[in-house]
Amino acid sequence: MKRLLISHQDGPDGEDEYLIDQITRPLRIFARHKLAGGIVLLSAALAAMFLANSPWAARYHEVLQTSLSIGIGDSALSKPLLLWVNDGLMGFFFFVVGLEIKREFLAGSLATPRRAALPIVAALGGMVVPALVYYAFNPVGLEARGWGIPMATDIAFALGVLALLGDRIPVELKVFLTALAIVDDLGAILVIAVFYTENIVLVSLVLAAVLLAISISANVIGVSSPIVYFILGTLIWLAFLQSGVHATLAAVLMAFTIPARTRLDGDPLLGRLESMMAAFRAGGVPQGHVLLPTNQHHLLEAMADALDDATAPLQRLEHALLPIVTFLVIPLFALANAGVSLWEQGHHGGDTVAIGIAAGLFLGKQVGIFGFAWLAVRAGIADLPPGVRWAQLYGVAILGGIGFTMSLFVASLAFPGLDLGVEAKRGIMIGSVLSGVVGVAVLLLAKPPRPAHIGVTH
Repeated sequence: MKRLLISHQDGPDGEDEYLIDQITRPLRIFARHKLAGGIVLLSAALAAMFLANSPWAARYHEVLQTSLSIGIGDSALSKPLLLWVNDGLMGFFFFVVGLEIKREFLAGSLATPRRAALPIVAALGGMVVPALVYYAFNPVGLEARGWGIPMATDIAFALGVLALLGDRIPVELKVFLTALAIVDDLGAILVIAVFYTENIVLVSLVLAAVLLAISISANVIGVSSPIVYFILGTLIWLAFLQSGVHATLAAVLMAFTIPARTRLDGDPLLGRLESMMAAFRAGGVPQGHVLLPTNQHHLLEAMADALDDATAPLQRLEHALLPIVTFLVIPLFALANAGVSLWEQGHHGGDTVAIGIAAGLFLGKQVGIFGFAWLAVRAGIADLPPGVRWAQLYGVAILGGIGFTMSLFVASLAFPGLDLGVEAKRGIMIGSVLSGVVGVAVLLLAKPPRPAHIGVTH
């Protein structure tokens, strides 16, 4: 049978390539692009808007409210499809957020107090001021519950917009925005846990705490199997689901228990790999796509195990889950939550909700982030990143008002089943679009940094 391969010279790096690889190559190239996640997310949001304003609007909302049960017999867990997305799938999103937070504090831009000071202080301002702006428009009644909505920054959209500007933006500014958004996410998670939690079931919460203690113990004794942590994480999620505390907090806490240590140091790794490579060569290097002899197959498996031992479980899980979250979980969340009817009337008097959220995201975010960052630098507790100008920092502060994903999530908690949620979504859309457009304009007008030294690339 003829093998489905493209010609030798057409394959990447001079390798033969199967037909399926040739077909999927454009998708793989797209997935590696830094704008890919933002494009897919935006497409899902636009699709939701289209469905919500089309002749299929009633069917769209009906599908989201369709009950789905998972379980066996009387132990089945039943929820509308919308809540399976928001409480279930979004658990993977918050788990990855937790892994990112832990990584940044251990070895990233938040690893030292001096490096962490600016994004932490700026993020604090970006949470406090938008909440106050919203509260100024909605001081009483049900509307007041939405104060947490404009506090959040959507890291995928904000970084995607920043990436559009390419080399005009210093790498340090992108690092600052990433760190700021991560701290912002942590703040939003704490707000969800403390202020959007009702009717706590103490027994379930105690069970969740015991299971978390077991997961921490597994970390301490050196357990690295993702299966063990997946089982524990699922049980913790179920316990939180029954406790009254929002289940997404379980995902973040579980992420904090994932080991960040490797089982194999650098020098032993090199020694083992060199020894195994020598044994592999001694058996003869296979030519072409052929079945390996048993001994060489075992050598490749041993090398894969060695590489796994040299990589922290935290990094392996983040690397494995990030594409799933980026290209499946978040787009599905947007498809389920961004469907806002442009003609539907919301709650009477709910205009202040939309205005408060839009003003909080567009005005509150830029004032809070830039103002607190400026105070931190002037007070001497933080430094302006090298190569970054104040005008550029101000542009990024405006981009911080893109609050799409997390803001929609908080809105679903603040106004569950209420018409006020319609106005909240409108405010999120308006504030996020304004922040994106004006932020890009400011960054385009800002004087670009001086050229880097010749021969130095990022």
